[in-house]
Amino acid sequence: MKLKILSVAVAFALGGCSLIPDDQRPVAEIPATWPQGAAYAAPAPGGDASALAWQAVFQDPALKCLVEQALASNTDLRQAALNVEAYRALHRIQRAEQFPSVGLGAGGSRQRMPADLSPTGEANIQSQYQVAFGVSYELDVFGRLRSLSRAAAEQYLASDAARQSVQMSLVADVAGAYLAWRSDQEQLTLARSTFKAQAAGQALVEDRFNNGTASQIDVRQARTLVSQAQVQESLYTRQVAQDLNALERLLGGRLPADLPPGRPLAEPMFTAFPTGLSSQALLRRPDIRAAEHRLLAANADIGAARAAFFPSITLTGAAGTSSAELDGLFKGGSGMWQFMPQINLPIFNAGRLKADLDYARIRRDMNVAAYEGAIQSAFREVADGLAARGTYGQQLQSQRGRVEDNQAYYDLARQRYDEGVDSYMAVLDAQRELFAAQQQLIQNRLDQLVAEVNLFKALGGGWRSETVASHQENVASQQP
Repeated sequence: MKLKILSVAVAFALGGCSLIPDDQRPVAEIPATWPQGAAYAAPAPGGDASALAWQAVFQDPALKCLVEQALASNTDLRQAALNVEAYRALHRIQRAEQFPSVGLGAGGSRQRMPADLSPTGEANIQSQYQVAFGVSYELDVFGRLRSLSRAAAEQYLASDAARQSVQMSLVADVAGAYLAWRSDQEQLTLARSTFKAQAAGQALVEDRFNNGTASQIDVRQARTLVSQAQVQESLYTRQVAQDLNALERLLGGRLPADLPPGRPLAEPMFTAFPTGLSSQALLRRPDIRAAEHRLLAANADIGAARAAFFPSITLTGAAGTSSAELDGLFKGGSGMWQFMPQINLPIFNAGRLKADLDYARIRRDMNVAAYEGAIQSAFREVADGLAARGTYGQQLQSQRGRVEDNQAYYDLARQRYDEGVDSYMAVLDAQRELFAAQQQLIQNRLDQLVAEVNLFKALGGGWRSETVASHQENVASQQP
C-alpha cells in the first residue's frame, strides 16, 4: 500500500498538473453569411480565397515585380520577421526552465585565521579547493513552468501570425500605391492635353477678338480655363512625385531599372477571385489568428498565476571532489556530494499573488474583447468590399456614358461656335464639363481597383491554412 502511494506521488510530481483554464474560443457575434441587398452582387463561386496567392490574382507584370521587391526589402516586414525570431528565442528560454540545469564548477579559497579566532589558538591559513557537478531542478507539480512555456509558445505563434498580417498588408499597400501612382500619371497626362487644347482655344479667341468677332468676356473666360488647367497640371505633377516617394518607401529602395511596362488601367488588373465563402473563413485571417494566440497566451498566464499560490519544490545537488590541498583534489577519499531539497510555501505577500491573478484574468478578458473586435472589423471590411464590387461596375459604366455625352456636347458647342450660332461661353462650359467628367472617370476607376485589392486583403487571400497548421504542430512538438 505504501508503495502504491509513493508511486502515485512520484507520478504526480513528475507529470505535474495544469491550472490553465479550458481553452474556449469566444463565439463570434457575426452573421453566418455576407450581407445581401441592392448594393451586393451575387457571391462569386469558387475555391477558398484564403489559399489564393497574390501572384495568381495580380495580372500587371510591373505590379508583380514591385511586390516581390517590397517583400525582399521592406523594413517594416524585416522588423516583423525579427520580432518573430525574438519571441522564438523567448519561447526557447522559457521552455528550458522545465528541464534540469546541470553545470560544472571549480573553485578554491584561502583564508588567514587570526589566533584569537583559531580553534588552536594559533594563527593559520585555511585552504579549500573543489570541483563538482551541480544539478538544480524545479518539480513542476502544479504546472507553473509549463503554463509559462505555453504562454511563450502562444506569443511566438501570435508574432508569426502578426508577421503574416504585415506581409499581407504590405502586398495590398504596394498595390494601392502603385495604382495611385499610375492613376495620377493619367490625370497628369489629361491635364497636360487639356492645357494644350485650351491654350490653343485661347489663342483662337484672342485672334477673333483682335478681328472684332469675339468679346472681352470670351477672352477672359478662355484665360480662366487655361489657368485652371495649369493649376491641375502643377497639382498632378506634384502628386505623381509624392506617389512615387510613397511607393519607394514601401519598396525599401528605388524603382527597379528593368521594371516591365504596366497594363493600362482600363484593362483587367486582377483575376476574379471567389467571394462565395462562409464568414467563418475570416478565422483564418492572420490578424485574427494573432488575436486568438494572444488570447491563449493570456489564458496560460492565468494558470501560472494560479500555480504561484501553491508550494514550489526545488531539488539541488552536487557531486565531485574537495580537498584542502590543490594537488589532493583527485586523490582517493576526496570525493564529496550534497543533496539539498527545498520547498517554498507562500504565506504572506501583501496580496501580490492575488493581484497577479486578477491582472492575468483582466488581460484574458481584454484579449477576448480584442479577438471579438478583430472578427467584427474583418466582417465589416469584407462587407464593404462586397458592396464596392457590386456597385462600382455600374458606376464606371455610367461615368463612361457621361464622358461620351460631354464629348458630344463639346463637339456640338464647338461646331455651333465656329458657325457663329452660339457664343464662346458654350464652348468653355463644354470644355469644363468634359475635363471634370474625364477626371472623375479616372478617379472612379482607381477607387474600384483599390476596393478590389482591399477585398482580396479582407478575405485573407494569400495564406494557406495547412501551412499554418504545420507550423503550429512544429511548435507543439517542442513542448515536453
